[in-house]
Amino acid sequence: MTAPLQPSGKRIWDRCEALARCSEEPGALTRVFLSKEQRAANELALAWMREAGMSARLDAIGNVVGRYEGTAAGAASLMLGSHLDTVRNAGKYDGMLGVVAAIDCVHTLNARGIRLPFAIEVVGFADEEGVRFGATLLGSRAVAGTFDPKLLDSRDGGGASMREAMTAFGLDPGGIAHAARQRADVLAYAELHIEQGPVLEAEGLPVGVVTAINGANRFAIEIEGVAGHAGTVPMQLRRDALAAAAECVLAIESRCAREPDLVGTVGRIEAAPGATNVIPGHARFTIDVRAPRDDQRRQATVDMKAAIAAICARRSVKVDIRQTHEGKTTACAPWLQDQIGRAIEAEGLPVRRLPSGAGHDGMAIIDLVDIGMLFVRCEGGISHNPLEAITVADAEVSARILLRFIEHFNPAH
Repeated sequence: MTAPLQPSGKRIWDRCEALARCSEEPGALTRVFLSKEQRAANELALAWMREAGMSARLDAIGNVVGRYEGTAAGAASLMLGSHLDTVRNAGKYDGMLGVVAAIDCVHTLNARGIRLPFAIEVVGFADEEGVRFGATLLGSRAVAGTFDPKLLDSRDGGGASMREAMTAFGLDPGGIAHAARQRADVLAYAELHIEQGPVLEAEGLPVGVVTAINGANRFAIEIEGVAGHAGTVPMQLRRDALAAAAECVLAIESRCAREPDLVGTVGRIEAAPGATNVIPGHARFTIDVRAPRDDQRRQATVDMKAAIAAICARRSVKVDIRQTHEGKTTACAPWLQDQIGRAIEAEGLPVRRLPSGAGHDGMAIIDLVDIGMLFVRCEGGISHNPLEAITVADAEVSARILLRFIEHFNPAH
């Protein structure tokens, strides 16, 4: 018997390459919300959706939406997709791979002449990264019905408001509520996405099942010591703000290294006055803490704040700890994890479950419906970088798994 048609890794690869050419920077990939480059990417995605047998449109926020009807018209849908916007100087697969792979799965079903008891919707979300207006998950929040209209007054670096940019793009800012879906119309949301980390590659695995999108806390820390002459103040009499900050950084690293899946990062540190021969009197740094369990993350932040306070008290410097962000963990539904896992097993692969340290559109969509995610190995764990890379073979096997998940999807669990 002839083997059934399967998704094409080469076609998926080529389409990611085509989307990467929709960029505002020659030789680099940058595509932001409501730009002419986004319009070009949307037109490609709409054309591919129609070629795959879907009806396709832009919704009120500018998301690309394709729909493949089930055996009965108007049935509730399984929603698939990811985002089509990028960070600046981005890679070619973050977000885009999930949209293109989902379209290719529908293309395969249509070529086989198969309709399922539910509809399939593929969404290319218009803005997940938040580069232009500083607010993330705009497209998915609109679909989930949680878009904040106050964001329409946000302005980009050129002074244009989101409201003005939407109007110039041909969208009606007053109609964003029409993008929202009703819970009864969507059965679940599943997203294929590159891991953006090194775990799968290190373990020699092409895919993994996401257990949760990690919650995160961010802090801004300021330490006030006393600046002094580098040659005249004895070491035991110094109130060195930078030395205190350095000890705090090591304490953060030590605390987060004690538990699997807990990560803490000091991504920025500054010292003043910044002269070679002056003891730093002031230091500031940031902390980013993430974990797949909220209780784990919150306890870690309590411990880190206590350690920082103790270090600064011992060194006779003042400290101010200000929280700048808190986002709760977004758990992937166990029933969707299980169904994705069975699709992986059916391809003869082990099922590796792991959390996502990066944010995704599912963080917004969970306010509408249960979510699941399939991770795909990426070279070196590199993402948000032109070096972001996958293989054609991994694109194909992950799309085969996604298609198998779709074909055997059971909303009754």
